[in-house]
Amino acid sequence: MNVLKFGGTSVGSAENINKVVNILENYAEKAPLVCVVSAVGGVTDKLIILGKLAQNKDESFQSEYEALKTLHLELLSELIPNASPKVVSQLEEILNALKSLLDGIFLINELSPKTSDKLVSFGELLSSFIITETLKSKGLDAVRKNSQDFIITNTNYTKADVIYELTLPKIQEYFKTAEQQVTVLPGFVATSELGEATTLGRGGSDFTAAIVATAIEAEQLEIWTDVSGMYTANPKLVKQAQPIEKLSYQEAMELSHFGAKVLYPPTIQPVLIQNIPIVIKNTLEPEAPGTYITNDEQSNGLTVRGITNIDNIALLTLEGNSMVGIPGFSKRLFETLAINKINVILITQASSEHTICFAVDEADGDHAKEVIDFNFGYEIALRKINPILIEKDLAIVALVGDNMKSHQGISGKMFSTLGKNNINIRAIAQGASERNISTVIAQQDVKKALNTLHETFFEVKTKQLNVFISGVGNVGERLVEQIHQQKKYLRDTLKINLRVVGLSNSRTMLFDEDGIPLKNWKESLAKGEKASMEGFFNRIKLLNLRNSVFVDVTANEEVAKLYGKYLKESIAVVACNKIACSSSYENYSELKNLSRKYNAPLLFETNVGAGLPVIDTLNNLIASGDKIKSIQAVLSGSLNFVFNNFNDTTKFHDVVKQAQAEGYTEPDPRIDLSGVDVARKILILARESGSKMELEDITNHSFLTKANLESKSVDDFYKTLIDDEAHFQKLYSDAKAKNCQLKYVAEFNEGKASVGLREIPQGHPFYNLEGKDNIVMFYTHRYIEQPMIIKGAGAGADVTASGLFADIIRTGND
Repeated sequence: MNVLKFGGTSVGSAENINKVVNILENYAEKAPLVCVVSAVGGVTDKLIILGKLAQNKDESFQSEYEALKTLHLELLSELIPNASPKVVSQLEEILNALKSLLDGIFLINELSPKTSDKLVSFGELLSSFIITETLKSKGLDAVRKNSQDFIITNTNYTKADVIYELTLPKIQEYFKTAEQQVTVLPGFVATSELGEATTLGRGGSDFTAAIVATAIEAEQLEIWTDVSGMYTANPKLVKQAQPIEKLSYQEAMELSHFGAKVLYPPTIQPVLIQNIPIVIKNTLEPEAPGTYITNDEQSNGLTVRGITNIDNIALLTLEGNSMVGIPGFSKRLFETLAINKINVILITQASSEHTICFAVDEADGDHAKEVIDFNFGYEIALRKINPILIEKDLAIVALVGDNMKSHQGISGKMFSTLGKNNINIRAIAQGASERNISTVIAQQDVKKALNTLHETFFEVKTKQLNVFISGVGNVGERLVEQIHQQKKYLRDTLKINLRVVGLSNSRTMLFDEDGIPLKNWKESLAKGEKASMEGFFNRIKLLNLRNSVFVDVTANEEVAKLYGKYLKESIAVVACNKIACSSSYENYSELKNLSRKYNAPLLFETNVGAGLPVIDTLNNLIASGDKIKSIQAVLSGSLNFVFNNFNDTTKFHDVVKQAQAEGYTEPDPRIDLSGVDVARKILILARESGSKMELEDITNHSFLTKANLESKSVDDFYKTLIDDEAHFQKLYSDAKAKNCQLKYVAEFNEGKASVGLREIPQGHPFYNLEGKDNIVMFYTHRYIEQPMIIKGAGAGADVTASGLFADIIRTGND
């Protein structure tokens, strides 16, 4: 004989109850069975509300009761359209008894735990009656038996303890002679030794089913709910969570205790003794295999079996120097809590005995502090110990698995994973069995913690990157297009699930926690909310997603000033904006330190050479122990394009206009032509080489005229270029006379740096540099005579976007 228990969602509607009936019909064809049912979904909570309204003399309990009555009568009508008057009358009889109880509560203005138990028991009594009558209407041989007739408890109302020596014989005696196909029992409800209604606590219907299964030595106990088993994590918070096929009793007990609500923790104890398997099944998907729980080793080589959490936790700390070496403090502390019926969820104590930390439900936090401060009032007055410290808005996240004890490094992996995502651990607890590692963290970090741990322990093959892009102009647009094009390749080949979660331009910003659909992102962004740099940061912080990456595709100084705030939240920063890394050395150094401190990559490969691996190569040289002696480079793709296309048959003004139109210069070409942009690039290379240098230390030999440099606007600048055409033609003719090419060169040598227009002779590596190409030559202790040379396109939206893309991917490999 099997015992099947159906939860509140399984019996929450006529549609679902019909599914329950179909399941029972199929089972009953094979063998007799016991069906334990919860109250209709949400009814227990409604009964509690009704009781409080009546207790408070709030006459609205009348209308609320009528709504509850209508709910059950309509449910019966839907399930049995032609129900007999007798059946309707029997249901109304139960409802009238409920009404009489509520009237009594209203009259005496009192709702004791004993009365509360009697009140909430009506939920199961009503649902079990309706389901039994539905089964009968379908032709099944079904009998409703009241669990209160044989489950006997003490008088610990609202969560009574079962007296097994009285209960088990009663159940066995009844089923010894029961001949019906289906026996329907209301879960949760019981009777005290004194004959008063009691309950087994919230979730007690599971417990009822386990007690019955134990008494009749059932083949297995099936818990039917609205999910397909126990999951590797809460599927509402972790979309990648998967049902766990098999678990041991101990693992299931740990998971259920720490928040896996599909199974009530006390359920396991009775069946564990008899070694009766438990199966968690889905009423809405009955063919799904569910989770199978037994004593057998079920790990299949896995270490961590599940990740679970308990929300709304308060952490209390008892601290004082006088506690050290003095016996009895712990006894008094936990005895005080026990007397006041405050359940302790987690305990941790340092070996110094200076502090004891423990976690309780947040609803009990203030009461716990009050009673402990009172109990230890004498010691507090003498300053032997401090008043108890309470912290709220916390949660517990736990790893569970039988095999964790035989694998080294699980704790380290857990803590480093949380640390990399800026999740602060307030307390840690791990038993000697090593079956559970629990951490107390901020409530706001729960979703990120579950997802990042799940990714680490269950999704090793795939890492999710959540990308936020500020600046979707020419380069930013190409970056989004490249991400859209390469998503499948990244997932299949590099095992990276890259999602663009936020986009912003100067006018609007757009967010989607599940990833912005990139097919029509422009239209969506145009309808977004008003953009602000602080607002963009605040939204990223609020979303609090794991592996977050902020991408700056602007040239905005205010955006660059926010890098430190992003890094402090362990959000990686990828930038083609050169302002931050070419600002004061103090700021540059601080950003580097923050990156290391908060495990947040700061990557800016595109600051120099667009998509060319200049900075990466330089860093690899230095990391391997090499030292830079000098750097010679053409670092401006825009200036190289200009001077490669300027000659005695063209006008300098026209070539610069062309470079701007093709996207090789900034919107303000003075930034490129003044040499400031190149100076910033060589400064960044010098700093990455280990030199403490400021932008003012770089000598800039400008080729522009005074009028060019003093122009008030871009239009004014272009006018000065026309006026000074003779100056630029002379630069060209002088170089041509010497058979040289004009190149804008940056140089770093022996701690000094300069930038300026140079006449490059034939045979020099720079001479044949074409189009918008860049070239960098590293002379090092290892590359003395022949330098390390990096050469290629150094400007353009596509190559810059690809450089940013490469840095984004690099954050995923960090």
